[in-house]
Amino acid sequence: MRVDVLAVGTELLLGQIVNTNAAQIGERLAAAGLDHYHQEVVGDNERRIAEAIRRSVARSEALIITGGIGPTKDDLTREALCGAAGVEMGFDDEFASSLREYWESRGREMPESNLKQAQVPAGAEMIENPKGTAPGLKMRVSGAWVVVLPGVPAEMIPMLERDVIPFLQGEAGADTGVVVSRMLRTWGESESKVGETLGDLFDAARNPTLAFLASAGEIKIRITARGASKEEAVALIAPLEEEVRRRLGPLVFGADDETIEAVVLGLLRERRWTLGNAESMTGGLVGAKITNVPGASDVYRGAIVAYDAAEKEALLGVSHELIEEHGVVSEEVAKAMAVGAADRLDVDVAVAVTGAAGPTAHDGRPAGTTVVAVLTPEALMARTLQLPGDRERVRLFAATGALHLTRMALQGVSWGT
Repeated sequence: MRVDVLAVGTELLLGQIVNTNAAQIGERLAAAGLDHYHQEVVGDNERRIAEAIRRSVARSEALIITGGIGPTKDDLTREALCGAAGVEMGFDDEFASSLREYWESRGREMPESNLKQAQVPAGAEMIENPKGTAPGLKMRVSGAWVVVLPGVPAEMIPMLERDVIPFLQGEAGADTGVVVSRMLRTWGESESKVGETLGDLFDAARNPTLAFLASAGEIKIRITARGASKEEAVALIAPLEEEVRRRLGPLVFGADDETIEAVVLGLLRERRWTLGNAESMTGGLVGAKITNVPGASDVYRGAIVAYDAAEKEALLGVSHELIEEHGVVSEEVAKAMAVGAADRLDVDVAVAVTGAAGPTAHDGRPAGTTVVAVLTPEALMARTLQLPGDRERVRLFAATGALHLTRMALQGVSWGT
């Protein structure tokens, strides 16, 4: 069964509210084995909502709409549904009475505008809302099921899980199965390079399928399979995942919800090593990422933020002569910062970051130049990166890159000088 999702609300188009409903619905549709190919957002305009409904029911077998069923004048989904279906608006006297009782039980007088929630397009069935007063709606439009739910996530999600998903699964019958996705997370190569490396797998994939996603400096490879059961879908994914990992090697650092911070901390725990860091251009971002992980204190000792050259000398013991000879944005100084951090913080592993965050060049190096050094009990390595974007993006990517290079150093992967 093909299911579309339509979110109604001008506030979504203006960016005043993030459309988290679409992600929640998409996740649950996939888990239920229901195909989901289209999502749309439309503002509070009756004509445009009706047009969006007509487009969807022409290409899908079901449509889930969120929003626009409250009591105010800009809640227009009911009216748009009437227009799309070519039916009149009805009124449910029994539900209107229950609304009045609801308000009276709380010692309050009900505004008459709330009676709008008792309006029901002809042929529609109400769906109980256990968390609020706006009921959902369910009806056939041009051969497709249209389900309307409140836009408030706390109300929408329980109705989706209790009523809508089981109903759609029942309508789909034997066509449903289970859709499972595995997300492999990589760092160190561009999306285009990863795509070329896995290109033949992408072309040949049918079930499971491959997709590539770039975000926050990482490239993610999503492997998705449909099976009669979760176990069958997982079994379909396994050989393709193995081949992707074989081709990408150490570029793959985790899967699904694993973050680079958690991976680094796990590697440190395995070796019983402690970690500290020295930061210049990132101003504490590396340490902040690490301490976002609960339990980091068992291996993480702290950070020294030495932004100015004089503080690199005073706090980290970097020699004035080394800075004069090579400049603060250099692999030599980054290595000295890592050695100094390991000594001052008394740790086994130290990572140091220095660079030119921008927007202008610094120390003769162009904006985006980032130097990372990592000291472990086995080696001292440094690497220069050229990161894209504005100052904020460069700093964030630098912090992420420092953690990835730390991970590779802990795994014994040679990456530096």
